[in-house]
Amino acid sequence: METQMRLLLCRALCLGLALATSCGSPSYDLVIHGGRSIDPESGLDGVRDIGIRGDRVARISERTLEGARVLDATGLVVAPGFIDLHQHQHDTTAYRLKALDGVTTALELETGVPDYARFVEARRGKALINYGGTVSHEGARVVAWGGYPAPSQLGPATMDDPPSGPVTDDPATPEQLDRLLGYLRQQLDAGALGIGIGLEYTPGASRLEVIRIFELAAERRLPVYVHVRSAARTDPGSSVESVSEIIAASAVSGAPAHIVHLNSSCLSLARQCLAMVEGARARGLAITTEGYPYGAGMPSIASAIFNPGWRERRGLDYSDIELPETGERLTKARFDALHAAAKPIYVLLHMNPDSIVDLVIESPLTLVASDGLPNHPRNTGTFARILSHYVRSRRSITLVEAIRKMSLMPAQVLAASTPAARRKGRLQEGADADIVVFDPAQVSDRSTYQAPWEASVGMRYVLVAGTPVVEDGRVVPGAAPGRPLTATRALTQ
Repeated sequence: METQMRLLLCRALCLGLALATSCGSPSYDLVIHGGRSIDPESGLDGVRDIGIRGDRVARISERTLEGARVLDATGLVVAPGFIDLHQHQHDTTAYRLKALDGVTTALELETGVPDYARFVEARRGKALINYGGTVSHEGARVVAWGGYPAPSQLGPATMDDPPSGPVTDDPATPEQLDRLLGYLRQQLDAGALGIGIGLEYTPGASRLEVIRIFELAAERRLPVYVHVRSAARTDPGSSVESVSEIIAASAVSGAPAHIVHLNSSCLSLARQCLAMVEGARARGLAITTEGYPYGAGMPSIASAIFNPGWRERRGLDYSDIELPETGERLTKARFDALHAAAKPIYVLLHMNPDSIVDLVIESPLTLVASDGLPNHPRNTGTFARILSHYVRSRRSITLVEAIRKMSLMPAQVLAASTPAARRKGRLQEGADADIVVFDPAQVSDRSTYQAPWEASVGMRYVLVAGTPVVEDGRVVPGAAPGRPLTATRALTQ
């Protein structure tokens, strides 16, 4: 009898504790209620409540969840936050515009940053969204030639493409190559997410230099992010030859390779370049690629891209160059003066018809990345443009496929660099609570070549690490939950 009484008392106490818990503080810090929830990995596509505790998704439920705060997502789409692998501008202004475009993580992977520790510390505790980068091959060349990258207009501890000269155009001596590789190792030790190479900006880099860099990346089991050597239409130096160089370097070294902005690197040869990527992947090589949904590129006019012969290589002329601030189209005399000044003035280079852009963006091989720079609409509108133009207007990409291209596919590329990527790009229990909630009927890019600073609209809520950074379509003042990504782990605040 005494034993039974103790058992009944124990059960009553347990029931009381359970009731106290359920009637006390809410189960979740924040709940996103009643939205069309889409997870591109598991195939989830249905109305769900999303319960968030701290910085993680704790529960996805068909039933109504209780939380300390509830965001009503009825009629809206709830998706993993977008990951931009190719963002050059890293400052407060850019992060604000990226958040309004649905981006929760923006990374400088193409040409990298010169000093990864400085890059991280300059933003720790101050960033609206997550950030990170590779180590810059261009920066390593500057150091190997006895210099140090100059301060950039793109944000603290970033860099502009170096002006055309010995650092960009000359082959490295054995001693310079040793210094270059030593600097890359040092920055990889600091946590850089791989190595970023802009071969069109450093035409002096030999094939052997490229192989040595790939071998270093393979030792660290890290990817190489590559702007290929040339965008020419014919050999020698065609886009096909340039893509072949990277596929070969990956094959002989074992390092994964990500070819950036295939649309602007391959131009009229884009279809053949996509076929090469597809063929390499079918044979087991870790080759990935990306595109942005605009026809104009944006190089520095002082860079080696404009070395003699650029018009013939690309099939372009001086009038295809536009100064974004004024809309001025250049003449030979104006171009010569600006190129000779050796200042990092970024210009619009009109080079691609819509048919090429559409081909690349709509390919299932291609993820979306912005190549974001000031004064170009891709900096502010890339991700909303995918949803408004390709999903809603052209209907050439499904909503689920668009979300996959902007979240899961970038996360899968990043998985070679950091375990943190396995918790991003997904709307699943246990995933990072980097989430975007948008109106599928209203989401739209507003930026143009004439008005590149116009923010996108339609992103109702954006969460980074469980913290709202956009509410009711407006950036939350003072929010700074953004965290750096490193090759070893995601650093906490």
